[in-house]
Amino acid sequence: MQKTKSVLEETGLPYTQVKKHPAVSVIITTKNEEKNIKNCLRSIENQTFKSTEIIVVDNFSEDKTAEIAKKYTSKVYFKGNERSSQRNYGAQVANGEYLLYLDADMFLSPTVIKECVEKCEFDKVDALYVPERIVGDGFWIKVRDFERSFYTGTVVDAVRFIRKDLFERVEGFDESLIGPEDWDFDRRIRKYGRTGIINTALYHNEGLFNMERYLKKKNYYSNGIKNYVRKWGPNDPETTRQIGVWYRLMGVFVEKGKWKKLVRHPIYMIAMYCLRLRVAAGYLQSMKSQKIEQNASGVFQSTHSKSDRLTNISKFSEHFSKRGNSITRMGNCTKTLIFNGNIRIWANKGQGRGFL
Repeated sequence: MQKTKSVLEETGLPYTQVKKHPAVSVIITTKNEEKNIKNCLRSIENQTFKSTEIIVVDNFSEDKTAEIAKKYTSKVYFKGNERSSQRNYGAQVANGEYLLYLDADMFLSPTVIKECVEKCEFDKVDALYVPERIVGDGFWIKVRDFERSFYTGTVVDAVRFIRKDLFERVEGFDESLIGPEDWDFDRRIRKYGRTGIINTALYHNEGLFNMERYLKKKNYYSNGIKNYVRKWGPNDPETTRQIGVWYRLMGVFVEKGKWKKLVRHPIYMIAMYCLRLRVAAGYLQSMKSQKIEQNASGVFQSTHSKSDRLTNISKFSEHFSKRGNSITRMGNCTKTLIFNGNIRIWANKGQGRGFL
């Protein structure tokens, strides 16, 4: 009887079902998150499953993020530059049989980890999708939550709870990708392991919705799409769905009977499509700007004589000024190119010419 009580207290699982005691390492990546990190850490402490360790990998925050984290765990590490390298480092120092990775602005329902362990142990699942709810203030937060509810377990979602041995087998996150690294990781996990979905949600606190900040964040991560497409190929069926207009604006919202939910909430549906179209427009504008820069780079790199360079500068100046851009000379060796408000410095360094 005492043995049963001990296991229940220690794992939160029924003794008759426990085969072993798997520990879970919760890896939290942070960067100036003093406003959010406490709620995240407290939600882990309040889990009904107690065999956990908390690992915080901080990207050299300039606020009190690390100081707050150290009140909850001794395992606070410092690592940059992006989430992929932070997550990989957290996995390296983790002792758990399972890994759960979170962002600092997320917090868990009390039974999330317990449900994840049960699902993996008893259903022989290797990795899990965890439903995500968006919380915060304002109408657009509700729209974001509505949108996110369609993504769970689809090709635009990614597993969040994984067996550590499988994580190591796929060699973790690809640190060369910024933005779509979750998609890339998910694909490699599915290649070697079995995935599932739990019912209990985690919560993502986006605070007070700010359209400009939201679009800026989306644009930042969309810049990494090109490397992702190069890795998997432009004609890859899954990539086509992930970045294709049809699936992202229609397919993901209507597949598997989800269209019923869509039509039940016409106001959220209309607002969601307004938001999705704004994101799509920003992405297309970003791709256009990158193409202009690449064309400019190619022309300058192909010119070697001083007279040719000056001729091309004159031509590009006229070309860009017609589009609200500008190009100016700075001496004989450097030029400043301004594309849609984004400054690029061009340096003429002999055979090493290029953008700085």
